[in-house]
Amino acid sequence: MTNSLLSQQLDALLTNETNFIANLSNASALLYQSLSDINWAGFYLYDEANNELHLGPFQGKVACMHIKNGSGVCGTALQQQKVLRVDNVHEFAGHIACDSASNSEIVVPLIKDDKIIGVLDIDSPSLSRFSPEDEAELVEFSKTLLKHI
Repeated sequence: MTNSLLSQQLDALLTNETNFIANLSNASALLYQSLSDINWAGFYLYDEANNELHLGPFQGKVACMHIKNGSGVCGTALQQQKVLRVDNVHEFAGHIACDSASNSEIVVPLIKDDKIIGVLDIDSPSLSRFSPEDEAELVEFSKTLLKHI
């Protein structure tokens, strides 16, 4: 499989960069400026001691600071350790509405060497915004990011 342009851009951006927070910050900025029809792109980082996600670098409106493992789309993706693509977040049991303008969401768990790092979270004001192709591209993007962590 060839790397998508987005993954190639991320790889070039992060080559020889070692600061975790700076890398996540630039990754969220790249997603936010490159993807159409989104209103939030960023990361929640896993806090093992409290078994919850904490807000990490992002682009968009202010966001929830803590998400319990198993709560909302992000916490459920973390708990299940699988990508969740939700066409209508208002129909997702336990959805946490950080921004009422968000209508669809995709969350990609970030796991490296069996260690949970957190999740990549992207929201859209449109229903059914994220396709299987978007999912594949974001999984690839996440794998590229994890190479630099």
